[in-house]
Amino acid sequence: MTTNATPSFTDRLRWLGHEITLGTLIALLSVFTGVASYQGSMSDSDQNKYQNEGMQALTDGNAEYLTANQYIIYDFSLYDNWAVNEAGDKADYYQSSFSEELTASLAVTPDDPINDAYYEAMYKTATDYFTDADTKFNLAESFNTRGDQLALVVLITAIGLAFAAWASLLDSTSKMRLLFAALAIITTVLGILAYLTVPTVAV
Repeated sequence: MTTNATPSFTDRLRWLGHEITLGTLIALLSVFTGVASYQGSMSDSDQNKYQNEGMQALTDGNAEYLTANQYIIYDFSLYDNWAVNEAGDKADYYQSSFSEELTASLAVTPDDPINDAYYEAMYKTATDYFTDADTKFNLAESFNTRGDQLALVVLITAIGLAFAAWASLLDSTSKMRLLFAALAIITTVLGILAYLTVPTVAV
């Protein structure tokens, strides 16, 4: 009479070290690592792009702000001279030299043309540049965060790929082969979970 021996725990895990299992892991991890690496590279590129665009917008905004200050000082001078000579011959000359913003403000509030609305109009171009710069810097930061997360995915999947490759080199009866194969599967799962947490960036 013969009895069937109960398979050991190690025997039950032999499928982990099977060539098909390891080959599939190596193929999946290679593709996964490549995709994550490519997306990370694209995120870094977008980060640099929006960082540079933000710096350019900030520079343009500063230049427009300084230009607006000069126009405001000039408007102040013209308005003072116009107010002093309002009834004189030079009044039309001074008024014709007003900026479009001062002329529009004078038509709406003749008693106090240099008011908050006037300043907002004068600084509008600079403010638009500053707003655009903030938007670009925020996008750059978002792509930086995405790139960092993708770099983590690449690190995890690269480790998993190394485990799978080492497992494939070991003897089929080696327990270390099973251990490395199991670690490769674990890192694959961790890589997928990390990838699912990678933030998307809406442009």
